[in-house]
Amino acid sequence: MNPYFDDDLVALAEQARRFAADRVAPGFLERDRTRVLDRGLMKAMGGMGFIAPELPERFGGLGLGCLAAGVIHEEIARADLSMSYVNLLGSLNGQILAHHGHPDVVAPWLERLTAGEALLALALTEPRGGSDAANLVLRLEREGDFYVVNGEKTSISAADQADAAVVFGRTGAPGSGARGVTALLVPLDLPGITRSRFDCHGQRAIGRGSLFFENVRVPVSHRLGGENQGFVQVMQGFDFSRALIGLQVLAVARAALEETWAYVAERQAFGKPLSAFQGVSHPLADFDTQVAAARLLCLQALWLKDRNLPHSAEAAMCKWWAPKLAYDAVHQCLLSFGHGGYDRGVMEQRLRDVLGFQIGDGTAQIMKTIIARSRAGRAAVPA
Repeated sequence: MNPYFDDDLVALAEQARRFAADRVAPGFLERDRTRVLDRGLMKAMGGMGFIAPELPERFGGLGLGCLAAGVIHEEIARADLSMSYVNLLGSLNGQILAHHGHPDVVAPWLERLTAGEALLALALTEPRGGSDAANLVLRLEREGDFYVVNGEKTSISAADQADAAVVFGRTGAPGSGARGVTALLVPLDLPGITRSRFDCHGQRAIGRGSLFFENVRVPVSHRLGGENQGFVQVMQGFDFSRALIGLQVLAVARAALEETWAYVAERQAFGKPLSAFQGVSHPLADFDTQVAAARLLCLQALWLKDRNLPHSAEAAMCKWWAPKLAYDAVHQCLLSFGHGGYDRGVMEQRLRDVLGFQIGDGTAQIMKTIIARSRAGRAAVPA
């Protein structure tokens, strides 16, 4: 019994689970090996309405709400965390475009995004620092009806595979902080853009890399929101994506735990199943308990967002706790399988995939500061 799921959400979860098992799971290991995101599979996800279903129907969404996005997101992630990045980036960027973009400019992109025909990256992080996200140096210089973009973004998910990016840069004076940041929708086939790709430990199908901009001319019509207001937009979007990330990594942990429980109940040692030994079963029981609790927290954050209620602290809790918990749970599952878990395969890939979320999209330290400020007040927890 899940207090956040009605009959419609249960049916949606079952539909997404079948799709993930039939279409997503079979290519899990191969996509990690080749480091190529399956565009055909992405389009199939779009055809099912599984990408950004919370967007209004006029933008190609289903208008189902953020909980529905979370339900789909965790089912895809159970099968392949890298592939579920399509859902994560779709919801995060889709929200920014739908809320802040000029309808004539963003509508075609949103229709392609929800149909699985376009992949959008979020370009915020720069080489000089990730956690200090307002301290940007990439420049957006206004020249008539265009912004001229110069600088570098790094550690960008899908940098070398995305069709467009939401790019955040400085339009205010140096040192203006968050008040001088502007967001643009930038098609990544414009002249002056080059890309690189990192050789990351995990999440290899989606990948990370850098985007380089040299005198790239972007129409002013592609600005998202007002000038110098971009930082607020991305921070609001992160409250949504942090809860989705929590469900994403916990889905991986849940799948690992289910498989491990079945394995230790069947595998024999000293005339008994492994599960009969408390040294084996109790750690799994501990993680099963914590994963169930963390999942409810993530669902609560999305439930609050659907009702326009404050949820920044809850989202931050999801983001710092769930990735660490998922990594520790999958690690224990791998150990329970012994040398079979350590060998190249599903369990070790899961471990590599979930690790990255302890680094990207907001560190645990930043998340705990957000929580502290919500409880004690910003003045009591200064920057």
